[in-house]
Amino acid sequence: MEILRYVAFSTDPKGGNPAGVVLDATGADDAAMQAAAAEVGYSETAFVTASGDGLLDVRYFSPLAEVPFCGHATIATAVAHARAHGTGSLRLRTRAGEVAVTTDRAEDGTVVATLVSVAPRTAPIPPAVLDELLTALRWPAEDLDPALPPRAAYAGAWHPVVAAGSRRRLADLDYDVPALTALMHREGWTTVDLVWRESPTVFHARNPFPPGGVVEDPATGAAAAAFGGYLRELDLVTAPATLTVHQGADMGRPSTITVSVPAGPHTGIGVTGTAVPI
Repeated sequence: MEILRYVAFSTDPKGGNPAGVVLDATGADDAAMQAAAAEVGYSETAFVTASGDGLLDVRYFSPLAEVPFCGHATIATAVAHARAHGTGSLRLRTRAGEVAVTTDRAEDGTVVATLVSVAPRTAPIPPAVLDELLTALRWPAEDLDPALPPRAAYAGAWHPVVAAGSRRRLADLDYDVPALTALMHREGWTTVDLVWRESPTVFHARNPFPPGGVVEDPATGAAAAAFGGYLRELDLVTAPATLTVHQGADMGRPSTITVSVPAGPHTGIGVTGTAVPI
């Protein structure tokens, strides 16, 4: 397999979130894909196989396990595909469902990709589970933003949304790795979406990802899509809306994610970003 390496949600290879991309994974079995993802060592590597019905089958592997959907690796895959075959529209068949992606070139020549997630939804987090989560994060409940209630959010993968009451709280991330890993495995969460609201449409995020063997993700498109659905479902944003999510700055890998929230209650959430080769 030829493994390409891209950074998503940044035009600087030193920023954003690195992803592996295999544009032709024909013949690779699960073990081969998992081994390749572990060798690459990024939070995800995407493996693409052409199908006979016009769709591209895409699977995503972290260094430790397969995940149903990954936003930053989707953006990287779309940009890599556009550089090889030209810009346009793609239909991706993921384990979470079909995801439409479009690519275009900006005035500076950078390829920009937009994905539209599967239909998002949210679910309450039981109080006992929330207590476990906050204990593992080492975040006191009084440090949360009461205007953005904790809730599990989905747009292809599940992420608990926990909103910090201050930027300082978000910056102080020192969680109990074994405890959070065990909790996330049990609850089926992919990352934890920690957010702070700077303004009604500008947010900062951090995403621990210990089940994947990664302490933290510097840019998480799947979580950003789930967060957009969370805001719409809970009437915390007036849709249609365009949101900006800043992520990765605390890791030294700044990333910018644009989230488009349509007005329709069951419509997919748009996630837009750039990607560049490493």
